[in-house]
Amino acid sequence: MAKSLRSKRKRKMRALKREKNAPRELAKLKKTLASQDTETKELFTVKEGIQILGESQPESSVNNDVIEKTETSQGAMESMEVDNKKRNPKTLMDAHGQYPVWLNKRHVRRMKKQNKVMKAKKIQRR
Repeated sequence: MAKSLRSKRKRKMRALKREKNAPRELAKLKKTLASQDTETKELFTVKEGIQILGESQPESSVNNDVIEKTETSQGAMESMEVDNKKRNPKTLMDAHGQYPVWLNKRHVRRMKKQNKVMKAKKIQRR
């Protein structure tokens, strides 16, 4: 990214906004965690010793927090839903001829056009 005056100013303003909103975000996070059941509370623990607004933290505590977060995120990833449908890797269609939900319309049109061309080439070879 270029280092123009405009981008520097925008970066500075975003940093100020983060500082301003950090206590509100922390309060909202604590409120959300309080309303969750005990399993979720164990996954995401909010430490009272969190320092905000540019106060320095010792390096070791930062590293420990990162390690704890990665361990909890791995546990959360195990429960993530996965698309178990069998898809053709070339056409991206499932057994019913449906494209995945995450595929945008433009890409679907492109794939349909490619599939049509592939089908025509296949017929010509016979």
